[in-house]
Amino acid sequence: MKLLHIDSAITGDQSVSRQLTAQAVAAWQATNPGTQVEHLDLARNTPPHLSADALGFRTGQAAATETQRQENALSEQLVSQFLAADVIVIGAPLYNFTIPTQLKAWIDRVAQAGRTFTYTEQGPKGLAGGKTVIVAITRGGVYSTSEAGRAMEHQESYLKTVFGFFGITDVRFVRAEGLAMGPDAKAQAVTTAEGEIRAQAGVAANQPVVAQAA
Repeated sequence: MKLLHIDSAITGDQSVSRQLTAQAVAAWQATNPGTQVEHLDLARNTPPHLSADALGFRTGQAAATETQRQENALSEQLVSQFLAADVIVIGAPLYNFTIPTQLKAWIDRVAQAGRTFTYTEQGPKGLAGGKTVIVAITRGGVYSTSEAGRAMEHQESYLKTVFGFFGITDVRFVRAEGLAMGPDAKAQAVTTAEGEIRAQAGVAANQPVVAQAA
């Protein structure tokens, strides 16, 4: 089994999402011995945002310059790495109501027609099914417990949509909310998230999302 461990927080050792993804990976390895782990740190190795030179995989145009060849090679490297993974563990802090720009840049590279999705006469079809995605969501405030809060966040809702578009039905979210609401609230949020991580690691890979609704 191959696990891709992705971090996107820019706060280094102070990051709660990095703490949680490390625990999630360790818990998964403990439950699934022999799992091979590859770490992708998007804060340290951020893919360039899409530009005209990076659109070869979308337009089908052949690379005409060295810059275009490099951009195409990076996109191919990232999508191949993603497709090769059976399990993906992602740290996704909430920045300005959405995901970090570094994580969005990665998604833009792996969202490739013919590789992770395609269009049919019936509409779009995901091509990357059969994977398990575990996302460590971290937030300074609390957004999941009210309709107003859920309307404000474009982090969990966006990631659920993107991975669903890729055909992935087993997407599991671990939330640590209220991290900026005092030390007691932060400690409780982290403790709760750590418990959720242990529970998620005990569930076999590639289970339908309905089975995770608890």
